[in-house]
Amino acid sequence: MLTTKQHALLVFIHERLQATGVSPSFEEMKEALDLKSKSGIHRLITALEERGFLRRLPHKARALEVVKLPDAMAAKPKKQPFVPEVIEGSRSKVPTSLRPANDGMEELSVLGRIAAGTPIAAIQHEQNRIMVPAAMLGTGEHFALEVQGDSMIDAGIHDGDTVVIQRCDDAPNGDIIVALIEDEEATLKRIRRKGNSIALEAANPAYETRIFGPNQVKVQGRLRGLIRLY
Repeated sequence: MLTTKQHALLVFIHERLQATGVSPSFEEMKEALDLKSKSGIHRLITALEERGFLRRLPHKARALEVVKLPDAMAAKPKKQPFVPEVIEGSRSKVPTSLRPANDGMEELSVLGRIAAGTPIAAIQHEQNRIMVPAAMLGTGEHFALEVQGDSMIDAGIHDGDTVVIQRCDDAPNGDIIVALIEDEEATLKRIRRKGNSIALEAANPAYETRIFGPNQVKVQGRLRGLIRLY
């Protein structure tokens, strides 16, 4: 599944190649998607490459090749205001009548999936509900997310786990957080601050630490617990 921005960029590149035979410049892509910096375009192109939709041609400037198009790419998507949360989950809801009554348990909304790897776009939709021990929760509002990816595996967070998140807009250094990057993509990472820089650290040596400016990252919540199904 492509994010709205990824889909829009793929459409723009495809239409430009069809019309002129030359891929657009990064500046043109930035203006077309109404992004503040070219770094956002770099991330979108990398994500499209990783998903097999784009290929960069070596030794050529501005050389991009559209490898494939998604089925739903018949029309250019309309721009919509971003609502930060997570992409759609896939687990079916369990009817309330079939859920056992458990003392000391609380019911949380599962809002979808969160990337522990390449960041993914975020939208707000409840996909499921889950019972968790009340002792796992702190004060305030909580929600749950299904983990997608292995970038936090050395912190004991595996692909397919469900994480319990306490909603907040700030967190201490070293906390594992839900981070929203440039109002576009969401990821689960450990936060480190130094001066005006914010580092999002993976817990897997296969993934690099990414550094951002103070206005590029928003904290949406911090990890409170983890649930694993066997």
